[in-house]
Amino acid sequence: MLAKIAVADYMSTHIVKVSPDTDVSKAIASLLSHKITSMPVVDSRGKLVGLFSEKDGIRIVVESAYNQSMPGTVDEFMTRNPVVVNAEDSLIDVASKFENSLLRSFPVFQSGELVGMISRIDVLRALLAI
Repeated sequence: MLAKIAVADYMSTHIVKVSPDTDVSKAIASLLSHKITSMPVVDSRGKLVGLFSEKDGIRIVVESAYNQSMPGTVDEFMTRNPVVVNAEDSLIDVASKFENSLLRSFPVFQSGELVGMISRIDVLRALLAI
């Protein structure tokens, strides 16, 4: 049954984005205030250039402890070339990708445009809905 359900049916269309030059403290604050695990990093033309996640934030915590200060910009810590999925993909395909990834959410594209985010929680929600 899950194989017939598309990512578009469960993805979040409210996308919180950040730019590469955003200060990491602001990016972390955005993750926390929106209660999300990651957000797309987009350039000035709106093109996806990476993903900033809680995992990247944890790396900043470790570096801050060694350097005694909060370092840099999102560009220095983001995950480059993140896994992306298509809105038409099945949830089973996405679940397989999650199984092999440390990331907890993926950007969703449709016709070359960023249209949403899908998380592990979204996939689990679909499982209970069937």
